[in-house]
Order: sequence, then structure tokens, then C-alpha cells
Amino acid sequence: MPTSDSIEIAVVGAGVVGLATALRLAAEGLEVMLIDPNEPGSGASFGNAGTLAEYACMPVGTPAVLRALPKLLFDPDSPFSLRWTALFQLAPWLTRFVRQSLPAATRANAAALAGLLTEALPAWEEMACEAKVTDLLRRNGCLYLYRREADLTGSASSRDVRASFGVHQQVLTPKEVAALEPNLPAVAGGGLYFPESLNVTDPSQVMRRLFDAASARGVVLCQAKVTGLEANRGGVRLSGPGFAAIARKAVIAAGAFSRPLAALAGDRIPLETERGYHLEFPTETPLLTRPVCPVDLGFYMTPMAGRLRVAGTVELGGLAAPPNPRRLALLDRGVRQFFPNPGKPSSQWLGFRSSLPDSRPVIGPSAKSPDVIHAFGHGHLGLTLAAVTARWVAGFIAGRGNPLAADFAAARFS
Repeated sequence: MPTSDSIEIAVVGAGVVGLATALRLAAEGLEVMLIDPNEPGSGASFGNAGTLAEYACMPVGTPAVLRALPKLLFDPDSPFSLRWTALFQLAPWLTRFVRQSLPAATRANAAALAGLLTEALPAWEEMACEAKVTDLLRRNGCLYLYRREADLTGSASSRDVRASFGVHQQVLTPKEVAALEPNLPAVAGGGLYFPESLNVTDPSQVMRRLFDAASARGVVLCQAKVTGLEANRGGVRLSGPGFAAIARKAVIAAGAFSRPLAALAGDRIPLETERGYHLEFPTETPLLTRPVCPVDLGFYMTPMAGRLRVAGTVELGGLAAPPNPRRLALLDRGVRQFFPNPGKPSSQWLGFRSSLPDSRPVIGPSAKSPDVIHAFGHGHLGLTLAAVTARWVAGFIAGRGNPLAADFAAARFS
């Protein structure tokens, strides 16, 4: 592994947030090294549902989820589950999650996310031009599907919250859902349509082009694992097996692997891991024209280039356990309720999302080490928030103020 004596900016983590940040900083004329032991964009950034969900201001924890939590956690086939072997480790996180699911906290978390999401699509469209990925974006909107009338009725409070923050959403009758997506079976409840959202047709290609654009701007990739971080007046010393460097500023964008690095910077962040799964089914012609989320099942069906990707659900259980075949079987059974004969999956995947109890990412300087900038904890919104996070990080490094900074600061956990 290479050793560098001095770097202006080190970005630790080459997922979509790290790639977007490296590209943005390089575009502003800074010398950037991107550090990751794996291929850029090969983790959760590759395996996600491919949605740019500017509407997704509702946190994972809400009063409705809190009421249903015992059933969700004890039903192994629910969209929200945990591996019971990890319960002791997860207990502090779950305690915080319960508190953040109370009405006042839910409203505050939704307000914070809504403020951040306002910038998400404009920032993405700017980045898409820079990275030449506009041909991989589709503005067909996104559809929430309600198979039962009671489910649509139960979504009223979430719709009201989104409406209060100016989210553009349209309630659809079952006939209107059928007109929008004629290949879906009839549903009794109807749908909720978000017409402004985008999706990507090939996340892997998007990641590759982001990296190519960053490289063209002079970003250097170092394939190394950072295990040591020490911030002092001389900069931020980073180290790992066969690797050492000193950076003027360091950005922690390592997703689900960020907590120990943040701790070395002096910040105790209650970060846990959501284990996300997907299956892909080859399609000669698209089965859908936009991402569709059957809300009661908790996953997305997203049309991508030559395939349908079925991705989602929440499994809490850390980084070490092997894939859970029950979660993959759940996705397989779920998609067959809409498309009975999709064939055998051509691929399956497990990845790790970084998850915080309040569903807000940590973006901004370390509370203890101001030369360390945090950019992680995006949960289900890593792809959506990558470009706006990069904007914010560039602003912090340049000394520009941000009126929303306190909502996403590491100090909120002190």
C-alpha cells in the first residue's frame, strides 16, 4: 500500500457519499485522496434501490412504527427485523430509537430531513452533469402502493407531514394506479405518487462514472483500510495496514464502518448497521416504468437496465453475520405477489447501511476535532443525499456557514 507524507484532503470511504464529496472538493480546486480498501462504489452504493427520493422526509422511527414495534420485531417475516444474537449490542440503539419515535421527536426529525432534501435533487442534477451520468437518470416519479384501503387511510398522518414541508405528492385511486402501472395486479387501497423523484437505471455504472469524473479532476485512489486516526495541530494522521498519511482535513464517509473512526476523533456516535438485501430478475421488457414500493411489504421494485431489482426491508444485526436466507426468501415471495413468474433471480446481494436512531445523517465538523468532517449515517438516503452532502462538506472545509448545520451535527449526541 502507498504511503503519502502530506495530503490536503483525505476522504475515507469510496461509496457514493465519498465519491460525490471527492468530486466536489476536487472541482473546487483541492487536492484529494480517496481511501477505501474496496473498489469504489461497490458496497451499499451499488446495491440500493436506485431511487433519488426527495420526498423521503419521514424518519424510520414514527409513532406508528413504535406502536407496531413488538409485532415487527417478533415476526421474522416483517419488513423490520433484528438478529436476536445481536440484541445486547443493539439495546442502546433501540432505546434511543424508541425515544426518537415519539411524536415531537418524529416531527423534529422530519423537519430536519425535509430541509436537507430540498437541496437534494438540484445538487444531484449538477453532479450528474459534471460526471456525465444524466443518461442514467429517469424522472418518472415513484409510486407507493397500498394494497388495502386501511393502509392508505393509515398513511394520512405521514402525508400531512410531507405536505406541511411542501413535498409534491398525489393520492391515486386504484384505477389511476392501474393506468400508471398496467402490469401490476389490481389493488384495493390505491397509491401515493411522487412525480418529482428520480431513479437511476444502473447504480454500478453511476458509481463508475462518478469515480472516473473524480479521477479526471485529479482525485487519487488509495486502496487501504484506515484503522487509525489522530487529529492534532499538525493535521489529521491516518494509518492502517501498510498505509500512513497526514491530511490537512479528513472526511469520514465510510458509511456503516464510520463509528470507530468517529470515536478516534472524539465523537461517540450511536451508529448501527442496517443489513439491506436485493434480488435481481432479468427482464426482456420492463415490467414497471418507475420504482414501486408496496408499503406493507417494505421493499422497492425498481426497473433497471435489463432487469428488475427488488431491494429493501430493514434487518438490524451488525456487520459480521452471514446473509440471512430468510430475508432473501421474503423478497422473492414478495415480488411474486405482483409478478408470479419472474423466473429465478440472476443475482442476490447483502450490503450495509449506516443507521442512526433519529434517521438524520451526521454531516459537519467533529465536535472534538474540527479538522475531521463527518459525512455518514444516511440510512436509506445515501444515494439521494450524496450530492447535497458533498456540497455541505465543501462548505465546511471552505469555512462557509450553514443555517441547518446544528440539525446534523455530531454534538447532538453529546
